[in-house]
Amino acid sequence: MSARSGRSGKIPVNIQTPISLTREALARLRLKALRRGCWFRDLKREERKLLELTIRVVEKVCSFLLAKLVSRIVDKLCEAMESVVHRLMRTEGRSLAEKISRIGEAWGNMSAASWARDRGFIQFLTVTNLLSFKKV
Repeated sequence: MSARSGRSGKIPVNIQTPISLTREALARLRLKALRRGCWFRDLKREERKLLELTIRVVEKVCSFLLAKLVSRIVDKLCEAMESVVHRLMRTEGRSLAEKISRIGEAWGNMSAASWARDRGFIQFLTVTNLLSFKKV
């Protein structure tokens, strides 16, 4: 069954969308964005209206086109609400951990390969090098 037909019951949305496209989840996201002050700051008027209408009218997004549009807006909101440390962990910290992991492997440490995927290690490197990273 094709994903466009809507018969499979699952709508392929952007992989980064961390929430389901239901009324409750979108309403929670809207409330969270309002509390953090990014609802008006980071969304255009049309994007806010689309999300508000979706929350009012749709129980669960079934349309492929609507899911595509709403997931883009949700991704934009989630990125805007992401903390500075998490953003730096995703960008700078991960690359630093990969670099250190390769150095550890070159020195013969067999467990060094897993360092690049260790969230705690990435967070440690990010926080300890916080001042050396550029302002995001």
